[in-house]
Amino acid sequence: MEKPLLHTEHISKSYDGRTIIEDINIHLNKGELVSLLGLSGSGKTTLFQVISGLVRPDSGAVFLSDENVTEKPGKISYMLQKDLLLPHKKVIDNAALPLVIRGMSKKEARHKADPYFSEFGLNGTQYQYPAQLSGGMRQRAALLRTYLGSEGVALLDEPFSALDMITKGQMHTWYLEVMNRIDLSTLFITHDIDEALTLSDRIYIMTGTPGRIDHELKIETPRNARKDYSLTEEFLEYKRQIMKTLKQ
Repeated sequence: MEKPLLHTEHISKSYDGRTIIEDINIHLNKGELVSLLGLSGSGKTTLFQVISGLVRPDSGAVFLSDENVTEKPGKISYMLQKDLLLPHKKVIDNAALPLVIRGMSKKEARHKADPYFSEFGLNGTQYQYPAQLSGGMRQRAALLRTYLGSEGVALLDEPFSALDMITKGQMHTWYLEVMNRIDLSTLFITHDIDEALTLSDRIYIMTGTPGRIDHELKIETPRNARKDYSLTEEFLEYKRQIMKTLKQ
C-alpha cells in the first residue's frame, strides 16, 4: 500500500463549545488531487486551517510524510478563494513572498521565483502590478506563491469560484498540466460537484454538524483520459451518488 504524503489522524475542532469538525481522517498520496466536497457549514475551511498549521485542533494530528506538522505553519501552503495579492508589490515579489518570510533576501527570492513564471504561464508579468493582470492571471500568480511556500503540497480553498465558466474550464486544464510538470499534490475544497469530478482522483464528502467524512469516492477514469467526461454515463452516475449522499 502506498504511503501517503499527507494524512490526518482523528482531527476534531470546536469553537465556543460548538464542535465544528469531528474525527476527521483523510490522506493525500503523492501526485494526487483530492477534493473535499460538502455543503456550506460542514467544516471544510476549519479542517484546512488545522492542516495548514494555522489553528490548533482539540484532538488529533497532521502528518507530512513522517513529520508531525500539527500547529506548524509554513509546511503546507494554503490558498484562499481570493488571490490576496499585495497591490503595492510587483507580481514577482508577491510570488516570492513566502521565500522572503523564510529568510531569503529579496534578490535571492526573485532569482528562485523567476524560472517558474514560464511554468505558470506568467512570463512577462514579473514586474507588473496585480491590478494590471486579468482574474485568471492573478489566480496563477497566487498559485505560484502557494507552490513556492509549500513542500510539495497545496491546499486550495475554491480557488476558481470567482472566475467565469470559460476561464474556469481553462484554469482546470492548466492546473492539472502544471501539477504534473512540477510534481505537486493538492487538497482542493469545492462546492461544485462537476468541478470535483473533473479534477479529482478521489473525493471526500463532508456532511453533518459537526462535519464528518461521510464517504470517499475514487474516480476510476484517469485524469488524463477525461475528454468530454461530463457527457459520460460514469460522470452522471458519480454525480447521482454524490447528490444522494449530500441530501442524506
